[in-house]
Amino acid sequence: MSSSVTVKNKLEVETEKLNHDNPLLEFQAVLKEAINALNYPEVVFDHLKGTMRFLEVTIPVRMDDNSTRIFYGYRAQHNDAKGPTKGGIRFHPDVTPEEVKALAGWMSMKCSITGLPYGGAKGGIVCDPRHMSLRELEALSRGYVRAISQIVGPTKDIPAPDVYTNAQIMAWMLDEYDQLREFDSPGFITGKPITLGGSLGRETATSKGLYYVIELMSELKKFLIKDMKVVIQGFGNVGGYLALFLHQAGAKVVGISDAIGAIYDENGLDIPYLLERRDSFGIVTNLFKDTISNQELLEKECDVLVPAAIGGQITIRNADRLKCKIVVEAANGPTTKEAAKVLEDKGILVVPDILANSGGVIVSYFEWCQNNQGYYWSEKEVDQRLKEKMTSSFEKVVETSRKYNVSMKVAAYIVGIEGLVEASRLRGRITF
Repeated sequence: MSSSVTVKNKLEVETEKLNHDNPLLEFQAVLKEAINALNYPEVVFDHLKGTMRFLEVTIPVRMDDNSTRIFYGYRAQHNDAKGPTKGGIRFHPDVTPEEVKALAGWMSMKCSITGLPYGGAKGGIVCDPRHMSLRELEALSRGYVRAISQIVGPTKDIPAPDVYTNAQIMAWMLDEYDQLREFDSPGFITGKPITLGGSLGRETATSKGLYYVIELMSELKKFLIKDMKVVIQGFGNVGGYLALFLHQAGAKVVGISDAIGAIYDENGLDIPYLLERRDSFGIVTNLFKDTISNQELLEKECDVLVPAAIGGQITIRNADRLKCKIVVEAANGPTTKEAAKVLEDKGILVVPDILANSGGVIVSYFEWCQNNQGYYWSEKEVDQRLKEKMTSSFEKVVETSRKYNVSMKVAAYIVGIEGLVEASRLRGRITF
């Protein structure tokens, strides 16, 4: 008996490591489970498991020391049955083609779940912006747009910010696209500065959406936000603003982390103080002597754990040591499929990334609508519309979870797949 369990555990660990190294396999594994729950034929999996288009480019940049460095960039477009593709661009040293393809698939799910007229896309450049000057970053941003310009546009594929990119980088990319096309096209990209057609509420959109999900979870589980103890892994744009919203609502944020380390105080952290002192990359723990590791933070006791950093943080190796009641996935793919099963067995609820962190793409859609209309909304109106979208999406996933007796993660995929399949069938791209 124990021998068979050991063999099973070893196989799970090996499978998880393979999927962690290749997030596209992680996406496909849950996709397959959801398609099976729907009793859809194999053609649906074949249709959705990969990208419809993938572009790899090289971008030469003259560096400040007058040397030329070649950067590698990618753009993946998963599915455009529901409309133009949509997805962010990340600048990170660990970007891979498989990661970008998986992220594009997850974006398709998010857009379908939230009822947006988009398919999913994603872009990335292998670089470390923390060690680049503003001039070098501008040259890289413009070079990337020139390299992908033939497959993007306001009715083709609309980029946005992601890891280590921001409104300034979007402004450079917009300007380069406008110069290439020789006309003003604010709808080409979202997450722009307000003065260039950006939307009020966009900077905080992902965090505000996460906050609304936590509110909805508190109503579902019948406990108050002011009674919560929350741990947030990641203190950049998403984790930082979420920490502030929860702190303002009376919750105790007892732990936060950044790329260097983590800090924890069971009595609650002074979030406004920390936000004032973090740098532009969300680093603040370097100011403290008594720090712990990111992994140690995940295992601290709390009510709600929010992984808001990078993927693959909660695995089969540490899932059984988590001491939270709910995991709200702010990052993309932070919990592996095998780890999610362990958490489910422990009674820990996982609110999946493709639902929880969809606030960013929702308000990006609002920005695109405003650009197309030439009429701009107040922040109050943006937040109200965001809350409506998050609430209806949350309710759909919860209802689907109960209907099919599956986890919220699989239920979210089911909702996303149904929308994509309906659009693909109506277009005649798949039949069954």
